[in-house]
Amino acid sequence: MRLITSLVKRNPKLFEFVKFGIVGGVALFILYLVYYLLLSVCGHNLSYTVGYIVSIIVNYLLTVYFTFKVKLNTKRTIGFAFSHLVNYLIQIGCLNLFLVLGISEQWAPFPVFIICVPINFLLVRYFIKKDTDEEN
Repeated sequence: MRLITSLVKRNPKLFEFVKFGIVGGVALFILYLVYYLLLSVCGHNLSYTVGYIVSIIVNYLLTVYFTFKVKLNTKRTIGFAFSHLVNYLIQIGCLNLFLVLGISEQWAPFPVFIICVPINFLLVRYFIKKDTDEEN
């Protein structure tokens, strides 16, 4: 435990990224699970959108309280929503591109995740941490 505490104190941004990865992994799992389950009853765009909405709710709460440990405020909430809107548009565009390229509906989300997770980290971190970084 001391080793972890020491590593966190030396490199808090790396620890933040690790926590972001955990939260992101949970959110991606939820997104994919909902997407996969809905594919049999509706199209890929609607399935992905519903999955994204469900996952963003969990993601928001975990991002605020676990990853970045900041207080909720309107500015952060709007920033988070905006960053996820941008991320969603990139993801849905990539999903449809990979489908056109011949990747199956079941597998197409995986290259989307590879492309969009780093972009999402930078966007979310910017909007969630912007005020606290300026204070330090």
